[in-house]
Amino acid sequence: MSSIYANRIDAGRLLAEAVAARRWPGRCVVLALPRGGVPVGAAVARALGAPLDLLLVRKIGAPGQPELAVAAVVDGTPPQRVVDETVCAALGVERHCIDGRMAEALCEIERRRRAYLRGRPPIDIEGATAIVVDDGVATGTTVRAALRALRQRRPQRLVLAVPVAPEDTLDALRGEVDDIVCLQTPWPFHAVGAFYRDFHQVSDDEVLAELDALVPAVPPGRSAPAAPPSTLTPPRRG
Repeated sequence: MSSIYANRIDAGRLLAEAVAARRWPGRCVVLALPRGGVPVGAAVARALGAPLDLLLVRKIGAPGQPELAVAAVVDGTPPQRVVDETVCAALGVERHCIDGRMAEALCEIERRRRAYLRGRPPIDIEGATAIVVDDGVATGTTVRAALRALRQRRPQRLVLAVPVAPEDTLDALRGEVDDIVCLQTPWPFHAVGAFYRDFHQVSDDEVLAELDALVPAVPPGRSAPAAPPSTLTPPRRG
């Protein structure tokens, strides 16, 4: 039987316990997908004593069904785009419809970069365990784009951690990651929000509050501070 989370903070606390139990060795960095993934990712970062960063990705929703992703674009040079061909075929969504909304998606990514990061450069994840956190996964299109872009930054280990997702979507994502932590895989699965009592749209102010609580501000004219080392304890051997 599936469980219903009170809200994203509740889901984040439970996910943090599961992630911390894995005890990956070395440095960890948590990367949350804004906006809904940020309260969840913040709880995981606190549990690990790890830095929190954002992974700026924008879903392109189906016509008339904005919550159903037909494609996604993630920040980068060039931007990384992933199209869900299966969903597009099922709904009759043509490629020119997606192309026409790319500019809008990229503009929103740029707005979020300025609003949330305020000049702070990305945390270096090369050689680290990069833990990608969202409030849930449905079709997997958005998170697949994020994972593919993140892999180019050469983490030692790439992990997906979410409170809820359908099993078939996770199976389709296993080739993109080294490990997956998911608290529940209910069936049938209709929407991520069905597993939360409070699934309100996270505001910019909520994102900024979580970042300000975990990430030191960058004074004008100075570079970002180095990320603090993870307090994660390596596993015992022998």
